[in-house]
Amino acid sequence: MAHPVSPLAPAEYPELPQIAGVRFATAEAGIKYKNRTDVLLVEMDEGTVVAGVLTRSKCPSAAVDWCRDNLPGGKARALLVNSGNANAFTGKKGKAAVQLSADIVSKALGVNAAEIFLASTGVIGEPLQAAKFSGVADDLKARLAPGPWMDAAKAIMTTDTFAKVATATVEFDGVPVSISGIAKGSGMIAPDMATMLSFVFTDAPISAAVLKGLLQPAIDRSFNAVTVDSDTSTSDTCLVFATGKAGIEPITSPDDPRAAVFSEALGDVLHELAIHVVRDGEGATKMVTVHVEGAESDRSAFRIAQSIANSPLVKTAIAGEDANWGRVVMAVGKAGEPADRDRLAISFGAIRVATDGERDPNYSEAETSAYMKNEDVEITVGIGLGQGRATVYTCDLTHGYITINGDYRS
Repeated sequence: MAHPVSPLAPAEYPELPQIAGVRFATAEAGIKYKNRTDVLLVEMDEGTVVAGVLTRSKCPSAAVDWCRDNLPGGKARALLVNSGNANAFTGKKGKAAVQLSADIVSKALGVNAAEIFLASTGVIGEPLQAAKFSGVADDLKARLAPGPWMDAAKAIMTTDTFAKVATATVEFDGVPVSISGIAKGSGMIAPDMATMLSFVFTDAPISAAVLKGLLQPAIDRSFNAVTVDSDTSTSDTCLVFATGKAGIEPITSPDDPRAAVFSEALGDVLHELAIHVVRDGEGATKMVTVHVEGAESDRSAFRIAQSIANSPLVKTAIAGEDANWGRVVMAVGKAGEPADRDRLAISFGAIRVATDGERDPNYSEAETSAYMKNEDVEITVGIGLGQGRATVYTCDLTHGYITINGDYRS
């Protein structure tokens, strides 16, 4: 069932450059949806390396297990992604489905199954009819091309209302290095590694070990810092592929100064994709940024920020444009982290509504209510105990979320 495009959707999309050594195609395999693409096949040149992070859910999908087995090899030649079926909680049938999927890709492209990566998103508990990939494999192979990126981004959508793409370019000795990525995610978003699905491609010549070391910190500042509904998916997968085609000396050590520059650009791409996921949160009408400062540690600040961002009461108040800072106090108190009621300070945007554990003496209901009508809302909480700080991104909780999830399998 199609849903209205999120009011927080971007007004325009960047033009993603082609990545040398990467070709892709999409098709309609009829996994669940009718009259829309639901399969993405990506072929990468020999020599491509891969790094990834996967869900820490104790009920992972069969595709996540497959990727977990293949990631230590550090090499990639192909990626197959389907939407409409998560191939999760499918038992032996799920294992057979990923093996068949890999076999189909291996035969079509002539690549080793150990260098094929798989991802699935959609309904949990329904067996994936992987044989359907056979019917589109030859057509996909024939149409492999370095673009357009939007086709790839649309093929992996489920309840998403807009495609999610991001790109960045850095130069080393005058040689441009490109990083481009796509993501999908709208609900079941409280990642414990990445988001639902995200795939990033770069032409940087960089070792798999260095890429792996750069990825997790970037994930922690991006996908792991967003939440829509506090639910961690069975299918969370983020894979970064590097073809090595850019004409620079390979980055083989994390101490190489270029690694830090590349890391910053990679982080920018992942952060932008993560923010798109929040802005497409199911039923969302407002983008919410929660800052926590003055906690005993960064980890403590993060847990408090998560408690605020995941609170249904906080999120529904924001949906109703109600500056109910008492609900923020509640969320701080329940987080299980060190906090002192009488040191708390809370601001909505630049408006301080509470200080020293009570309502600010200059509090203005009219001014604060006017601020809450903004599309983007910031909440800042001062704990007053230390130097720890963190930021978590979320959205409001509206009737639209219930509508979407009440008929998800219908």
